[in-house]
Amino acid sequence: MIIKKHFDESEEIVVSKKELRLFVLNCLERVGCSAVHAQQLADILICSDYRGHYSHGLNRLHIYVNDLAEKSTLSDGEPIVIKQKGATAWVDGCNLLGPVVGNFCMKLAIQKARTHGIGWVVAKNSNHFGIAGWYAENALQQGLVGMAFTNTSPCVFPTNSAEKSLGSNPICLAAPAANGDSFFLDMASTTVAYGKIEVVDRRGGKRIPRGWGADADGIETQDPKEVLNGGGLQPLGGSEATGGYKGTGLCMMVEVLCGIMAGSSFGKSIRRWQSTDESANLGQCFVAIDPECFAPGFSERLSCFLDETRDLKPVSATVQ
Repeated sequence: MIIKKHFDESEEIVVSKKELRLFVLNCLERVGCSAVHAQQLADILICSDYRGHYSHGLNRLHIYVNDLAEKSTLSDGEPIVIKQKGATAWVDGCNLLGPVVGNFCMKLAIQKARTHGIGWVVAKNSNHFGIAGWYAENALQQGLVGMAFTNTSPCVFPTNSAEKSLGSNPICLAAPAANGDSFFLDMASTTVAYGKIEVVDRRGGKRIPRGWGADADGIETQDPKEVLNGGGLQPLGGSEATGGYKGTGLCMMVEVLCGIMAGSSFGKSIRRWQSTDESANLGQCFVAIDPECFAPGFSERLSCFLDETRDLKPVSATVQ
């Protein structure tokens, strides 16, 4: 691996997956993380970068390392099933790394879907779990529809509010189509994820598109530093005039499924982003559904729908 103290952002630096994985594992080992847990975190961080989700890849490694070093996240142990009934389960993440909790919960949801047609698992006392798509894809690979949700630290100004009270609260659904195709939605309930603005700023960007963020007073801004230094994100849609209230509703919906249903911290009670003075106690929700429990031919119809959408007449290239 080539490491430079300073480098031109225009340079292309290529690092093999093997080297990258070793680097992540070494970082986690230095702060006492168990080998099994470190491997699970390395898997999801590398997957994120490999897919181009740079906001959730190694961009986030220092957060996990700091949490482990400060003992605000535990380095070893296993999640515990507190209560389960039929297709449902309530899990205590025991303040472990988010990917450890997420993998445990989605595995349980998949098992329940095999038995009951659906598995619905919520977890409290979890931490940042990386890209939601990682967990939904686990269900997808089993021929199931997978969904994953999490609440996050309050970084969003609800529509017409001058105070941050909601997280970017991602939503993910993955569904299997025929011949290896799939529908895959993995998105924040905000216009962009917080990490995307961090990446713009780190690369020296001076402006972000309208609707991404707001300054400390909740006023829309295109300056990434104003967003990162006391400001926050706007809900999906931006302002009220452009439908931001819908994004606010989506943020709140995820909070109902996660923080409220799991009995974890929620809304303004979640710790500040990147603080280590207390545990995050995030709430998360994982769902697996067997489409074979419903009308036959699900995958074939989904493929038809996807092809139909992809084959729509494009807008003229001259239209701006």
